[in-house]
Amino acid sequence: MVGHTLLISACARMLRSAGSWQEVKGQLVIPLHPQVAFIFHTEMDLDTVLEKVGPGQAEEVEAALKEYNTQNRTMFKFDPSDEEKRKKLCEALFQVLDESTQTSCNILCLEALRILSRDKKVLVPVTTKANLQILMKMAKLEPTLKGLGEVTGFPVVVEALKCLCNIVFNSPVAQKLSLELNLAAMLCSLLQKCKDQRMVNDIRCFDLRLLFLLTLLHTDIRSQLKHELQGLPLLTQTLENILDIQWAEKYQTVTEQNVPLLSLQETDCAIEALKALFNVTLDSWNVHSESDAHQFRYLTAILRHILLTRGPAEDKTEELHSNTVNLLSNVPVSCLDVLVGPSGKQGSSKTSDMGMEAIQVILDFMEKRIDKASCYREGLTPVLSLLTECSRAHRNIRKFIKAEVLPPLRDVSSRPEIGTTVRNKLVRLMTHVDLGVKQIAAEFLFVLCKERVDNLLKYTGYGNAAGLLAARGLLAGGRGDRWYSDDEDSDTEEYKSAKPNINMITGHVEEPMPNPIDEMTEEQKEYEAMKLVNMFDKLSREDIIKPMGVRPDGTIAPLEETICCSHTTEQDSSDSD
Repeated sequence: MVGHTLLISACARMLRSAGSWQEVKGQLVIPLHPQVAFIFHTEMDLDTVLEKVGPGQAEEVEAALKEYNTQNRTMFKFDPSDEEKRKKLCEALFQVLDESTQTSCNILCLEALRILSRDKKVLVPVTTKANLQILMKMAKLEPTLKGLGEVTGFPVVVEALKCLCNIVFNSPVAQKLSLELNLAAMLCSLLQKCKDQRMVNDIRCFDLRLLFLLTLLHTDIRSQLKHELQGLPLLTQTLENILDIQWAEKYQTVTEQNVPLLSLQETDCAIEALKALFNVTLDSWNVHSESDAHQFRYLTAILRHILLTRGPAEDKTEELHSNTVNLLSNVPVSCLDVLVGPSGKQGSSKTSDMGMEAIQVILDFMEKRIDKASCYREGLTPVLSLLTECSRAHRNIRKFIKAEVLPPLRDVSSRPEIGTTVRNKLVRLMTHVDLGVKQIAAEFLFVLCKERVDNLLKYTGYGNAAGLLAARGLLAGGRGDRWYSDDEDSDTEEYKSAKPNINMITGHVEEPMPNPIDEMTEEQKEYEAMKLVNMFDKLSREDIIKPMGVRPDGTIAPLEETICCSHTTEQDSSDSD
């Protein structure tokens, strides 16, 4: 290149000694030709930063931290050999924050502290009550602050809240100090000051994130927020303000056909509020008063509005709806009737005529989660559990879901688990390796069938349903313990004509197969039978399998016990005769 070939590590030292280099704003500039030069970025070491960071040196502090923050903004793994220097830098930053009044300097200090707080080892010596109080002061978490009108530096408040989020998440000491400093109460107070001020959504977002972390990591703070600080109404109202909801009537929001998409900031803020509300509403299955019922119905109406709203991108919409479904799982089932909107709305679709738009969104969300085929336990079980409880408690919701998931059977030529319909996908889950996923999928279909065994077998086949029936003691048939309406399901003509030929084990019509026993002699049949008995006996003796039978009450038990039960029953019957 222009007649020059350089080995940088060797030549840079030579050029420095020769004076043919210069360092401009942390960049090493090596001229090779009047029109050509190489520019190499040089990292600022911690010793240089420590020399410049200190009280009363605002300009030097800003210059040093601006470069340090730029170089380490994406740093999450730190060099263990520099651990002590990073601890000293943290202490120096807290000293500057305690004395500095310049907004630009404070922002850079807080940004550097946020980067350093990603290292748990550094947080051990610097996480003190005094240091947390400095950050709380910067975040305007003070009882003397009357309103947000007194807040002059929103960026400082946001950066301070970010630092507190990192420190609380990474430091058990900070979690304990948060209770002592009454941090949750200060955060609730700041949320109230943010009321009806859309310009402070960034503050509200990180305030909510910090509340979520505190209630997640410290059960005492969760209890304090739920009971002392009235967290449910406060967070519900905050969520309403974020979404700028307009009410049409009681428990019904104004949802126009062309609802504008939420912005990224509004979506993120709403997600943080939903996560905080999830922690506050844990163990809220029973409603003990009318005011509690009103509060949960009010919240459910807002959640229905969210289900009918979309975020700025598909992944954000899914994240928003996922947190909504998780929160709905905490709502007492008696209050979920609010998910059904007013019927007879313009739109001419069956779903809108029945007011089931939100239920349809949940069903679509469930199918997407099934199609992802990953993390079923965390991603799928909450939505299946929610739909199961809704179907069990609310007849109109169950009828709509049954029509969507288990429509009347017409084609029974394929096994129930083969195909692309929602029914096929759910039946496949009934034999999933994850026990929790298998149970909740089977329970959902069983409830849709009004907990009637014969109805369930019609849609799934005996082989797929055997696990649920064995667990519920219904292998001999019958129905579950809950009562459902007596309206009967009508079978299609196609199903009625095919029913005599359906194999109840597999749940579909099978091609007639030749019976190999028909061509055997009696001696061959006896030989094959004894061979099979010996095989089962060997497997049983080696504890590979355990032969089981079905008691008269439908439960399973060891084979010897069921045989004894059948003999006893026969003897009692003969005695009575």
